[in-house]
This record gives sequence, C-alpha cells and structure tokens, in this order.
Amino acid sequence: MPGSVARLYGARMGAHGHGHGVGAGTDRRWLGAALGLIVTFMVGEFVVGLLAGSLALISDSAHMLTDAASLVLALVAIRLAARPARGGYTYGLLRAEILSAQANGITLLLLAVWFVYEGVERLLSPPEVAGLPVLVTALVGIVVNLAATWCISRADRSSLNVEGAFQHILNDLFAFVATAVAGLAVLLTGFDRADAIAALVVAALMVKAGWGLVRESGRIFLEAAPRGVDPDALGTRLAGLAGVAEVHDLHVWEITSGRPALSAHVLVRPEADCHEVQKAIEAVLRGEHGLEHTTLQVDHCEDGADGAARPADGADHCVDPHGPVHLPGPVEEQRAP
Repeated sequence: MPGSVARLYGARMGAHGHGHGVGAGTDRRWLGAALGLIVTFMVGEFVVGLLAGSLALISDSAHMLTDAASLVLALVAIRLAARPARGGYTYGLLRAEILSAQANGITLLLLAVWFVYEGVERLLSPPEVAGLPVLVTALVGIVVNLAATWCISRADRSSLNVEGAFQHILNDLFAFVATAVAGLAVLLTGFDRADAIAALVVAALMVKAGWGLVRESGRIFLEAAPRGVDPDALGTRLAGLAGVAEVHDLHVWEITSGRPALSAHVLVRPEADCHEVQKAIEAVLRGEHGLEHTTLQVDHCEDGADGAARPADGADHCVDPHGPVHLPGPVEEQRAP
C-alpha cells in the first residue's frame, strides 16, 4: 500500500436518505394531520381567549402558533433534506431541520418572556375572567392535543425538528391541564389570579422546550460530539487496536440530528497491514458507536528522532493538527499535538 492513502468510508444512507425508520412520505402525512388539528383549534382558542379575557388561553394559543410553525418547518425540512447533495452543498440541505429547530426554540423563549411580564402584571392587578369558557376550551384542547401527540408519535422522532414538535405539543397538553384547573378555580371560587398563574405555568413550559431546542441545535451547529460519544475515550480505544501507532485529528460531530460522522488520521506500524487495520477500526466505529459515515486517512509510519511516529514518506502529520494525539497505552501517556 502507498505511504499516504486516504480512505473514504462514505455515507451509507440507503434508499431512505436520512436514515429514518419511517418513510418521509409517511412523516409528512402524520405531521400534516397534526398541523390541521393544531391550526383549527389554535384559531378557536385565540377567539375564545379574547372574548373571555383569559391570558392563559391567549398565551397558549400563541404557544400553539409556535407548535404549528415547528410542524410547518419540519415539513419543509423533510422536503429539503430529501434533495440530493450537489454543487456547494456537499451534505445537501440536511441541516435545514436544525435551522428551523433553533428558530422555533428562540421564538419560544421570546414568547415566554412576554407572557411572564403579562402574567406578573395580571397577578398584581387581575382582570375579570370568564371561568366557564376557559374550562370548556381547555378540556377541548386536552382532547385535540392528545390526538395531535398521537399523530406525531407515529412519525420518525429521530429528527430534532419532529421531536421538538412532539415535545411542544406534549407540553401544550400539560398546559391545558393547568388552564382547565385555572378555569375551574375561577368558575367555583372567583379567584381570577388563577388564570395568570396558569399563564406563568405555560411560560415555564415554553422556556423548558425552547431552551432544549436551542441547546441541542447549538451543539450540532458547533459540531460538538454526539451525546454518549466521548472523543477522548474513542481515540484511546482506536489507538489500542493492533497495528495502530497513533490517532490524531480525530473529529466526531453530527451532520444533522441522528446522523453522526467521524474523521481521523491514523498512523499504522510499518509491519501492519493498513487494509486490515482500517477494517478493524471501521468495525469498532460501526459496532460500538453506530458511526457509519466516516473518513479515515491511514498512513504507514516510522519512528522519528524524537521517538514520535512519523509517516513513512517523511511528511508531517498535518499542517495544523487539532486536538490531542492518542497513543497506545494508558491515558496519562497521551500527548498534545
């Protein structure tokens, strides 16, 4: 084998494109059904909230608007992600869902700030609230959200966008329970502040869902390692395989949610077979970590004057290496590049 060989273990996506266990067409149908339920009820809830003077209903209708937006964006992202990679977009548009998830999360956080402000104001000076319309609307909302949650649960939830929409509607279900309790309290006791308290509960749920989406989408944009994968431990594991002299420039990231990728530069001992070492590394990456999309540069090496491994052709490892160098042996013996 030549001294410097780049092996591309390329994208085993299969016919389904995104690696989903559920087809994109099936996803679109279930998401479309959930969207129809959400939009229909959202309009009715907003009108009832205005007529009843209920901030809890108005705030939750705004929450449902973001749910509807996330479903629309998820549908658009599914269509964009299905486009083949071409031109300058070498991964296609797989990160469209991450953009929409982040936009949806930021919107949730901004809405939560506004509803906290309004809720506190109404706690200090509560307006009159019609308890019966609030209670009835909330009970209907529970039924609608149960149906929408079931629809989305039938789609592929490995997508960050789909999972985000699922979590939003599930949170809406909890919010409607809080709103129903508030409506019952107003109806039975006349305690108008219960409506503002329910609105603050809805705002808290917005913060939880919004922050989760921003955090997870941010990890993907910053190309952090997928959760559950420790790059240092992985590098040490690969360096310990038979025939491996050194592993460096190890990068693990997610192209989009549920699509991890890895690249690394591997130096192989002169007496070892590069092909067999590559097969062993690929087996570990695939079998132990589910990493199917990998790029490995494999070189034979020789010991340099400083005792460090060098490519057999005498070239430097990399022009600008990143991250630690992983060597066979205990972790404390690893060195920086």
